[in-house]
Amino acid sequence: MFTEQAWEQRYSSRAAVWSGRPNPQLVAEAGDLSPGRALDVGSGEGADAVWLARRGWRVTAVDISRTALQRAAAHAGDAGPEIADRVEWVHADVREQPPAEAAYDLVSAQFMHLPGEERAVLFARLAAAVAVGGTLLIVGHHPWDLRTSVHRMHLPEMMYTPEELAAALDPTVWEVRAEARPRPAVDPQGRESTVHDAVLVARRRS
Repeated sequence: MFTEQAWEQRYSSRAAVWSGRPNPQLVAEAGDLSPGRALDVGSGEGADAVWLARRGWRVTAVDISRTALQRAAAHAGDAGPEIADRVEWVHADVREQPPAEAAYDLVSAQFMHLPGEERAVLFARLAAAVAVGGTLLIVGHHPWDLRTSVHRMHLPEMMYTPEELAAALDPTVWEVRAEARPRPAVDPQGRESTVHDAVLVARRRS
């Protein structure tokens, strides 16, 4: 489920996998940030990258799936050349091709779930990619969601709390907020439910 082939199969199986709307925690946290250079990790069909580009960010959008990147580029093109020119679409597996260190004013990883050790290594590399004064935003499905009727494809060991993420950051280097944020959802039977996002927001001091 973590390979390029698996993601290609998923994207090829339907015309659109995601909603086309930017992730709500990105909107909440980046809306008031001054635009700079952003890294969108696991950019999917491009909604987050296009949202950032509309607000003046220069975005490097990385995904393991070529199909997703093609759709994302088309989405950006539909938004107009000024938006499309602000996004660089990169086909890469960030586990094998880590981003440049201290290069981005915002690093965003939305719902990237991996086994624990692999996740820790990747998130440390994403933290290293944040420039001084920049923001690291990591959002995932909280383990509390396993108690709801909303389907989660991830195994329990691949889910995490924001406190676990915060514990990996040096408090002398980072100013950290770690929160479980509720939001409404609808389960596969159409019933209303509440899920929780595990949200880490960290600003690099030095």
